[in-house]
Amino acid sequence: MIVRACVLALVIALFGAVASSCSGSDQVAVLETTYGRIVFEFLPQYAPKHVEAFQGLITSGSLDGTRFHRIIANKIIQGGDPNSKDDDPSDDGLGQPGQPTIPAEFSTEIKHTRGIVSAARKGDNKDSATSQFFICLNDEPAYDGQYSIFGRVIDGMNVVALIANAPTRRDDPKLRERPAEPVTITRAYLATRSSLGLPPASNTGAKNAAPSNR
Repeated sequence: MIVRACVLALVIALFGAVASSCSGSDQVAVLETTYGRIVFEFLPQYAPKHVEAFQGLITSGSLDGTRFHRIIANKIIQGGDPNSKDDDPSDDGLGQPGQPTIPAEFSTEIKHTRGIVSAARKGDNKDSATSQFFICLNDEPAYDGQYSIFGRVIDGMNVVALIANAPTRRDDPKLRERPAEPVTITRAYLATRSSLGLPPASNTGAKNAAPSNR
């Protein structure tokens, strides 16, 4: 009985360790796109509600099949709108009625720098983030205090750059920020750094650490 109890305790401890490794600083988001893989870490210390919401979107499969529908040269690439799953670009970026909104979570401790993942919003309403997000290509101080930062690219900024340099529409001025060919998130899922062969977070509180181009 004592041996059995010890074995059971060991199994529970090991399970707890595995569960712990799948959360916190080790957990990352993986975006498999038609241009390659992008991996970003979550920053719950700055935007816990946004992190929880986007983790839910990922695990539910809601981001699968969405597209990076907007490219602003030298600034951002934007995606995550369910409207972008079809071939009608006219409503991409408008979102859908009934999508749950996330209240703004601003922090003065982290800035919109290269590789930052931030939540898009509807117009001037700072509390209207839903499923759309953008990735910064360069430092964008004008976005600080305007959009909620919830992640940071740790692998695949070269893929972000490829998407940013994709040709955009030239046939319609209203669609000039739309990629000429679809840039699709074929699959989004949660993983751990170790499972992807990425090094552990050296400092979970690090601010604006440089993203990786791998």
